[in-house]
Formats: sequence, structure tokens, C-alpha cells
Amino acid sequence: MALPTFTMRQLLEAGVHFGHHTRRWDPRMGPFIFGERNNVHILDLQQTVPLLHQAIKALRDTTAKGGRVLFVGTKRVASEKIAETARECGQYFVNHRWLGGMITNWATVTQSIRRLRELEKQLESEEIQQLTKKEVLQLTRERDKLELTLGGIKDMGGLPDMLFILDTNKEDIAVAEANKLGIPVVAVVDSNASPLGIDFPIPGNDDAMRAISLYCELARDSILDGLQQEMVASGHDIGAATEAPAEQLAEETPQQDIPASAATDAPAAETELDTQTTDASKPASDEAASA
Repeated sequence: MALPTFTMRQLLEAGVHFGHHTRRWDPRMGPFIFGERNNVHILDLQQTVPLLHQAIKALRDTTAKGGRVLFVGTKRVASEKIAETARECGQYFVNHRWLGGMITNWATVTQSIRRLRELEKQLESEEIQQLTKKEVLQLTRERDKLELTLGGIKDMGGLPDMLFILDTNKEDIAVAEANKLGIPVVAVVDSNASPLGIDFPIPGNDDAMRAISLYCELARDSILDGLQQEMVASGHDIGAATEAPAEQLAEETPQQDIPASAATDAPAAETELDTQTTDASKPASDEAASA
């Protein structure tokens, strides 16, 4: 597997170039705006292409080093896709609501995750039969509420090494917390948002479902490529680690005297070692997905 590729045609067909209405723009996105059409800003895909490539490369490199990526997308149109993508590449997600202090106050969040696990264990045990229906309902509701907000990070086991964010305006608290902790941020930045505080900005539409799907698929494939590289590297390390002790054992083990008669009768031992474009095209139909 290799780093995923994409073309400008794919970005055009997904509507990545459509920004928001000109009245809603953020002047800090000015350098990334190509022009306007029907009072809608058009983003410059000539800049989006290399920046998107840098972003997915950063995701690949992070997971190749054993890092964790946290997907963040709580807007309704992106919620399910964010969770699905994170699960497909074995990462973590927040797709319902970003709780204040979710990463800056990780100790408290860990306590809530511990409570969630206790509830899951309690509701699956035989002790549940001794409780009244009302008590079971209360525990179930508490479990479901915690699962909704923490279910995507309950197995993360620590702070993430990188955030992947779809809408920086809606997820401004997540961006601020990541900046405070020095956690790199990969984010899609629309014409109405600010690229400040984003380590790897992707100028593009953050509302159209086709664009969101494209971002998520590229992120997923780049992360899977990184995980594969990590496994290959681990395999080489393990091989080197197991080979040395075997040689050392052979050198340190004294040879025993074998009777001549046994030596002539014994068959010889045999062993085998198995070695092992950028293609610009006409824009898609004038559906200003985020206008």
C-alpha cells in the first residue's frame, strides 16, 4: 500500500472548490480564494492540491511512528462519516459534542471513561437481574449518554498525537485545546473560517457530502498506509532481536562428545532458511454546496 493519490478533477467533481457566500468570508482566507461566482467564493484548487497532499502525508507519518489520530466532526452532515472512517482505520473520533477540556483535562475525562466501562460491565452481568426496571433504565440512560460523547475515545488510552478536523468554526474549542497542548492539527478550512492555528490546512468546502467523503477516504487510506509501514518496521526489529540471541546461544553452548558409533549412525541434519495528476477540468454543476 502507498500514500493515496488524487487529481484536481476529483476535487472539482466533489465540489471542494465551492466556498461560502461572499458576505460570510473570513479575510484571513483571502490568499486561498481564486475568485467569486454568483456571490459565492471559489477556492483556489491549485493551492488545495499540494496542501491536501501535505496533510495526508502528515497523517501517514504520524501513524507510521505509532501515533494516534483523533477525528473530530460533530456537524450532522459529517457525524456518521467521521465515526465510520475512524473505525475503518483503527483510530478514534468525537462526532457528537466536543466537551470542554476533552484533551486539556484528560484526567477528568479518564474518570468518565472508567465510569462508562463500569456501567457496561454492570449491565452485562447477572447482577442486573436483582435491580428494578427503573434502576436498570437509569443505568442504561447514563451508559448511553456517556457512550455518545466518549464512545469514540474510550479505547484511546491517552492523548492523541494529531487531530483531523472537518469544520474549524464549529470545532474551535478542539482547535484551541490542541494548540494549547502542542498537538498538530489537520483541518479542512472553508472560506468563512480562519487558517490560524492549523498546522496542515486544507482549503476546501466543509459542507458538501461528496467533499467530506473524499477528505475522509484520503485520510483513512493514508493512515492505513502508515500503520502498514509501522508493522513492517516492527517486523524487521523483531527479526533482528530474535536472531542475535540464537547466534549467541550457539556460541555459548558447549559441544558434547558424541560416541563414534552414534556419529556414524546418525543422519545428517539439513535445514533450509526461507528468505524471504493533476488534471484540471470543467467545474462540477453549479451546486454551491456550502453557499
